Amino acid sequence: MAQEYTALRMTTREVDTATGVVKLGYLLEGDRPETFTETITFPPGTPRSETFLRTVELLHVVAGVSYYKAGAPPRVITDSSFGPAARAFFTAVYTDGLAEYAYRNQLPHVLGLKVETSDLAVFPDETDNSAGRPLSAVGGGKDSIVTLEILRESGFDPVPFSVNPNPVILSVNEASGLPALAARRKLDPRLFELNKAGARNGHIPVTAINSLIAIATAAWHGLGPVVMSNERSASDPNLIWNGHEVNHQWSKGETAEGLLREAVREHVGLTEPYFSFLRPLSELRIAELFAAHTRYDDVVTSCNQAFKLHDPTTRWCGDCPKCRFVFLAMAPFMPHERLTHIFKHDLFADPAQLPGYRELLGLDAHKPFECVGEVEESVVALSLLEGQDFPVLTALRAEIPAEGWATALADRQAVLDPAPIGALPPRYADALAAALK
Repeated sequence: MAQEYTALRMTTREVDTATGVVKLGYLLEGDRPETFTETITFPPGTPRSETFLRTVELLHVVAGVSYYKAGAPPRVITDSSFGPAARAFFTAVYTDGLAEYAYRNQLPHVLGLKVETSDLAVFPDETDNSAGRPLSAVGGGKDSIVTLEILRESGFDPVPFSVNPNPVILSVNEASGLPALAARRKLDPRLFELNKAGARNGHIPVTAINSLIAIATAAWHGLGPVVMSNERSASDPNLIWNGHEVNHQWSKGETAEGLLREAVREHVGLTEPYFSFLRPLSELRIAELFAAHTRYDDVVTSCNQAFKLHDPTTRWCGDCPKCRFVFLAMAPFMPHERLTHIFKHDLFADPAQLPGYRELLGLDAHKPFECVGEVEESVVALSLLEGQDFPVLTALRAEIPAEGWATALADRQAVLDPAPIGALPPRYADALAAALK
């Protein structure tokens, strides 16, 4: 697209507390400027909540990444007032959060962006929300199911939450038996028109956006912390480009989580706004915990292609990095018959899956740009399947060098053991520790 833009500017912000409809305005400045209005519909809460309104102020800036990527201008500007923690978070969202986008589009200037704000911030009094019922984000996959079930079993009375729930998520909510809350996010249709006309496009840190929508919902409904289910491998980058880490899962990682949490504490005043319950755990340990919950076998999915199909009967495509990794991660902890029932595919019997598994095992190229575990986890999972002679496993074992097997055996317990608890509040840390015994 020939059009060049000079800045993305946050413009109007309209909040209707009677209906829960929030409209966020944006402007791509340039010779032929483009305006956008994003609409987010929240489940209505109390008539007026200052914590809700201040969270929406943060959301206005962060949701702008969806419109920034159409033009990649050198400046991002908001006239609203924010403190240093919020400014640090915004800048990280537009640099680290867009690093994959910058890499794929060869736009190194994106890595040096600074979000420009007014710094005349007024900081609110703190609100202790730690004792409230947790709002537990549900994405349809094994991780959020494990979190939901541990919270339920530990007496936290969690409230499932999702943004734009499709039939897969609705099925998981139904299987849980817990009443859920949901929000709707609608991008401006003009963005899709620009994409069709050749505008730049790419991956954005959508978890940062959805997390703020969740925090706003919890604040409005008088609930406690927003509890995510991001595991420790989400912090593992895919590659280094121009001296900068490129991580497809950046907004699920520990650094992003900490920046978001501090921004909300500073700007909104919530003492316990947000954390990932499963942060200390590897994907393999989470898969082991999921194996204890058979009620979700017919509804669980982590496959992005299945979400695009919007078809609750086609939950796993059987031919993508996430399908391959989750199949491998679950395999050591359940009978093969149950595994193939869940996926409706037998990936270990399909030689066409070998190239994809080579990427996951670090034998070919870098880790896929997908939400998959670390290379070490994949090698350890393969080592745990010793004695299973499916064609794909047999072929992969022959390709792992001797030092790779030695490392896997040495790393096996480290992969399965939890890391230090980190940012979990004490009550939640105790619940996780009890679930791991």
